[in-house]
Amino acid sequence: MRLIILGPPGAGKGTQAERLAAGRGIPHISTGDIFRANIKNETELGLKVKDILASGGYVTDEITNEIVKNRLAEDDAKAGFLLDGYPRTANQVGALDAMLAEKGEALDAVLELTVDAEEVVQRLVKRAETSGRSDDTEEVIRERQELYVRETAPLAEAYTQRGLLVQIDGMGSMDEVEARINAALDQVSSAR
Repeated sequence: MRLIILGPPGAGKGTQAERLAAGRGIPHISTGDIFRANIKNETELGLKVKDILASGGYVTDEITNEIVKNRLAEDDAKAGFLLDGYPRTANQVGALDAMLAEKGEALDAVLELTVDAEEVVQRLVKRAETSGRSDDTEEVIRERQELYVRETAPLAEAYTQRGLLVQIDGMGSMDEVEARINAALDQVSSAR
């Protein structure tokens, strides 16, 4: 399957993405992980991204699109993939459409984990306290949540119009959420 997973910070998206990818035998492709690995290994891309992030900027769509295109060309992504953190802009949606069309492929579904915002904020505040992440204040966490909504709402709407968006209740235990995701994907598979 060719999938995208969306969800606000603290929704458990990373955990569910790893479980889903392992269960479906597809790679979990996180642009954030790719950026961090390149920064750590001091690759040409990593140095470029590090400078952009250090100055408080955003990695351009052009760079991000190129990274994703190269990653989707790898052998393990030929039978499917799960994108996490991409696309984030309308430009990236268009670029992904073009990448897939070039190979005669299309997305199967876009999963969006929905959560109770207040509960997630409290969960993240508690996590920040126990992990000593003093920069994760309630104000910062709320701003990240609002930024996610602003950035993601247009993407969710675009994928809804295409009939690809599948909203999943992200509240509950990891196993409960995973079961909901798998049931939704089984429905998507049987409908195609």
